[in-house]
Amino acid sequence: MQWIIGAVYFAVVNVAALVLMGIDKHRAKREKWRIPERRLFAIALLGGSIGSWLGMQLFRHKTQHKTFVYGIPLIFVLQLCLLLFLIIVR
Repeated sequence: MQWIIGAVYFAVVNVAALVLMGIDKHRAKREKWRIPERRLFAIALLGGSIGSWLGMQLFRHKTQHKTFVYGIPLIFVLQLCLLLFLIIVR
């Protein structure tokens, strides 16, 4: 049951991250209020690093910002290490 809850959480947070990247790109094109970078990183840290990375690639958004180009994959690797650790320890 815990795996199902974890999988649903993982799916929801990654879809949310992808959608936030798309919304921010849309707003950037129209010079409207933007989603703060801290919020984009926060959703990645909460488990949405794959969705954030996909959003960067799909919408060509934040791909010139080194903090995102290196930060989002780093967050993913750290999350993957944490997941593997939790699986091994269990």
